[in-house]
Amino acid sequence: MNAAGRTVRVERFETVVIGGGQAGLAVGHYLEQQDADFVILDGASRIGESWRQRWDSLRLFTPAAYSGLPGMPFPAPASHLPDKDEVADYLTRYAERLDLPVRLDTRVTSLEHDGHRFVVATSGPAFEADQVVVATGPFQQPKIPAVGGRLSPDIQQLHSSDYRNPFDLPDGPVLVVGAGNSGAQIALELARFRKVWLAGRNPGYLPRRLLGRDLFDWIWPVMSRATMDTALGQRLRKRAAHGDQRIGIPERALTAAGIVRVGRLADERGGLPVCGSVVLEPSAIIWCTGFEPDYGWIKLPVLDDAGAPRHRRGISTSVDGLYFAGLRFQHRVSSSLIGGVGRDAAFIAAQISSHPSQRMPEVLPA
Repeated sequence: MNAAGRTVRVERFETVVIGGGQAGLAVGHYLEQQDADFVILDGASRIGESWRQRWDSLRLFTPAAYSGLPGMPFPAPASHLPDKDEVADYLTRYAERLDLPVRLDTRVTSLEHDGHRFVVATSGPAFEADQVVVATGPFQQPKIPAVGGRLSPDIQQLHSSDYRNPFDLPDGPVLVVGAGNSGAQIALELARFRKVWLAGRNPGYLPRRLLGRDLFDWIWPVMSRATMDTALGQRLRKRAAHGDQRIGIPERALTAAGIVRVGRLADERGGLPVCGSVVLEPSAIIWCTGFEPDYGWIKLPVLDDAGAPRHRRGISTSVDGLYFAGLRFQHRVSSSLIGGVGRDAAFIAAQISSHPSQRMPEVLPA
């Protein structure tokens, strides 16, 4: 029975994969090759739904040649930059073509352990498993600075994950907070129709093409080889902590579009945002300030002080039989990208296949 006293159907698998996005599907591909007993759980009604819900004009910054999952290349010319609906459709076809056992409309509410096996509570049946892969990805909970709660209610505020297009916003100038790839793309789109301020430091810029070839023709081999146990991998991870460099959008492109660059939004005055020393009066603010982990539903001692999983190459270092997939810098610089998740997925699936899964998971010291 559940907490409400109702009888809940329980299904049992050797492995439960939580999350039907790119990481979960890639793990599923390798588990299917091993003829494993597993299921993939996802709370959405369609595969790829998180991509369909992003802003209308979103495109990947990685070309199609580097945006495929294992076993099925992305069906587009190598240099094409897929839009968000193409990505969603690709993920759908991937699951269908490989006949992966994805259970949709099954939102996971908690992950526990009963002393014998993992127990996954969902919006429907409960699931028991000897091993669990958490593949919910690195982009979970939208992050909005605390100053947002002190601004006037007359200013419409939304995170980039809720932005769709310029015509959904009220008339008047817009403040975009965060000058990385997402912020710059959205600011450029909005600037075609209204005044735009873009707040935040310049994170640096990489050209879209270099010596006649796409940038990723040069850097993808480095991203794929740069693991977290190398000096290069650690250096790139440290650099990313200060913000990803923009791809193909230099500062001069922002200026040419009429976008006004302002300082960091760190305060408010009379309910209005203060960027640097300038008080602005926007009709709307779009927060392009990233995401943060949301693992509160995992009722096991697996997180560090920052709320991130303790792991080694996706293997939990706290609970035996628990794995993670799709984390940023999980093992490589490319680990969280569609085209980079496959190697980590293969490694995790290999660990699962060699695991003495009937053994009770051991809780290890932190």
